[in-house]
Amino acid sequence: MGPSGAAATSTKVDAKIVIGQDATTGQEISVDLEELLATRLLVQGNSGSGKSHLLRRLLEESAGRVQQVVIDPEGDFVSLADHFGHVVVDGAAHSSAEIATLAARTREHRASVVLALEGLDVEQQIRCAAMFLTALFDAPREHWFPVLVVVDEAQMFAPAVAGEINEDTRRMTLSAMTNLMCRGRKRGLAGIVATQRLAKLAKNVAAEASNFLMGRTFLDIDMLRAADLLGMERRQAERIRDLQRGCFLGLGPAISRRPISVKIGAVRSGSKGAVATLVPPPSAPPEEMEALLRSELASAAAERPAAPPPPPPSPHSQDPERLAERIADFETATTEPSDETQEGQQDQDSSIDAILRELADEPDCTFQPASSLYQMFLSRCRARRISSRGLDMTGFRRSFAVAVARLDSLDPDSRAHILQLGTTVDDDLLAPFLTIAKAAAEGFSSPDEDELARVYGTNSPGRIRRLLDHLEKKGLITVRDDFGGGRTIAVPGVEAAATSD
Repeated sequence: MGPSGAAATSTKVDAKIVIGQDATTGQEISVDLEELLATRLLVQGNSGSGKSHLLRRLLEESAGRVQQVVIDPEGDFVSLADHFGHVVVDGAAHSSAEIATLAARTREHRASVVLALEGLDVEQQIRCAAMFLTALFDAPREHWFPVLVVVDEAQMFAPAVAGEINEDTRRMTLSAMTNLMCRGRKRGLAGIVATQRLAKLAKNVAAEASNFLMGRTFLDIDMLRAADLLGMERRQAERIRDLQRGCFLGLGPAISRRPISVKIGAVRSGSKGAVATLVPPPSAPPEEMEALLRSELASAAAERPAAPPPPPPSPHSQDPERLAERIADFETATTEPSDETQEGQQDQDSSIDAILRELADEPDCTFQPASSLYQMFLSRCRARRISSRGLDMTGFRRSFAVAVARLDSLDPDSRAHILQLGTTVDDDLLAPFLTIAKAAAEGFSSPDEDELARVYGTNSPGRIRRLLDHLEKKGLITVRDDFGGGRTIAVPGVEAAATSD
């Protein structure tokens, strides 16, 4: 029997864990894990308030009692592996498809995992975490075991505003975080999100938590929002500013029915961060310290990677006559493309189409999340050193639908006509519509429910019936059920289809 089967038959464990003491009375304060799994937790605290220490205490005390997954943007929690056997997954060392597969296996085998993202830039961290969370959420029903999902620095992964990240990335990560906090409970996912500032965290993510641990914060907007969540009067919000490091105000069905002040207890595993206490500098004489800095400076500098080249000079700083020549050259190049440029563009388009066909030919491709498929597409483009043709998520979904429907077998005129008819079809319905229209154009039998289910990415016959009803109500198709049990689907503007058996 595998790990998941063995765990499923384990004996009942104690649901209470101690996270600290009441700051006033010294009485132990515990968290009910079973209640936490059903109600989720929100942690807020400025940098230096002890937020990461709180999360570490919570993880250490619950280790071995419930599966844990930690989304760790700074690599602060990798030390859990040394003490509690967590598996560290380095996000920078894996492709998007591997990340999704690792997440699926995490749920299947009930492994406690730390997803370490410190080797990636911010946008890559967000996309990697979103794909991992999405794959956790999309796990099959037989793997819906309870798991604590801790997301540190949650304002990165569920931002209230777009900021500097790509809009597609923001939609992708908000969808993953919303699924975790809003819909994850029925799938066994208990979200624990920690943020430095409530004002930067998307409200629909924060609003789903029923338990709160609020640490020190100084901005009025964050204090007032924290006080509202704790059910405190606004004049009491100043109390949040006066909290000591490592002290939090707690409230919720898993903690306490009334706000209490909790001083978080000690931890065993340590952070890799800098020491927060004073450390005197070395007492070496100035000449010795200077020698240490300058020793073999040239050879050490030669070993460092070369700096990137400086940016080109501003056009405003160039000679006016030369600038006019460059503008004229650019206009000529853009209005009169060379044969080589046109051939290169055609080769690139063919390579893009080939990658889309490869993805469409993979088994059960339509059952995978669009975000995972998009990441696989971008990875294959990078591997072959070709541009992704500027396809965003929306453009990719529509191009992928064309590949799934196999429209490349039609003549160019029929293909263009069907694509024109599909411009008003929603992205998620485009593949089945194009499949129906292609069969009609070729004079073949209407696609059966199995074929439509394959291109639509579902195993539910009811969803196919609702799909056909929806397309018919929009005037995109007409459906006629025959007395013999067959079905005829016609597409207005396309040659009538033959009757299916």
